[in-house]
Amino acid sequence: MIDWLNRSARRLPTWCAYCIGLIPIPYLFWQGLNGALGVDPVKALEHAYGEWALKLLIAGLAVTPLRRYGGINLLKFRRALGLLAFAYVVAHLSVWAVLDVQTPGRVWADIVKRPYITVGMAAFLLMLPLVLTSNNASLRRLGRGWRKLHRLTYAVVLLGALHFTLLVKGFPLEPLVYLAVVVALLLSRLRVPRRVRLV
Repeated sequence: MIDWLNRSARRLPTWCAYCIGLIPIPYLFWQGLNGALGVDPVKALEHAYGEWALKLLIAGLAVTPLRRYGGINLLKFRRALGLLAFAYVVAHLSVWAVLDVQTPGRVWADIVKRPYITVGMAAFLLMLPLVLTSNNASLRRLGRGWRKLHRLTYAVVLLGALHFTLLVKGFPLEPLVYLAVVVALLLSRLRVPRRVRLV
């Protein structure tokens, strides 16, 4: 089964991941225009885009543990997952700023006053250098520094999960599950030092 998955992943062009991954953006917007997202389509659309962004960030974070512990190699899609996540973050922010809050003054006021928005905006700002350097030219130019820079991904995913958790009042299960998955994936990347033999 794992061999079949790896062979299928090698055959699938990366551009297919972009095409498939972008489909929900116009589809969800069309649903909102046609009243299929409930009584508050703006909030529903904002939430849906944000959740898609978080899922894609988690999927990108899971690529290395899947290869290390499960033998499933999806490394060729990791960049696509990150860029798709950014596309959904931009859609999420656009709906919030343009359709929900609507004025620049209120946007800034919300960023300053609401902790969950402050956390979400911090995650967005940390994503910018990652997106700008997600190309082969930057990889060659930065050398080892590229890998260090892209460790910001860990902070981005953690802040994204925290943003979702703070957004929802009380202690709902869904955002806590996302946060737990992110923490587990981050812990799985820690390398446990081998025991030193006692002579």
